[in-house]
Amino acid sequence: MERFDENDIEYQRARRQVERLRGFYGHLFAYIAVNAMIVVYNCMNLKPGESYFQFKNFFTATFWGIGLAAHAVTVFLPRINFIRKWEDHKIKELMDKQKNH
Repeated sequence: MERFDENDIEYQRARRQVERLRGFYGHLFAYIAVNAMIVVYNCMNLKPGESYFQFKNFFTATFWGIGLAAHAVTVFLPRINFIRKWEDHKIKELMDKQKNH
């Protein structure tokens, strides 16, 4: 197994991206699992002749879906150059601070 230098900036950046991906996939799994349970519950509690297609049955999925989409944007869209420069500057600053102490 190949070992990586944990102090390498590129390694740290890749590790942070993997952590972001893991967080997103956990969020996605929870979204699917919880909303599947809500669908089953709602279907089991429909009154005779009542349609499933009512706003109350899609409330959680809709608003949680908006949050999930925002999470996906932060994980999958390329980082804005300004943010990357700030991250690099902050990393260098913290590394310099550690060297001085």
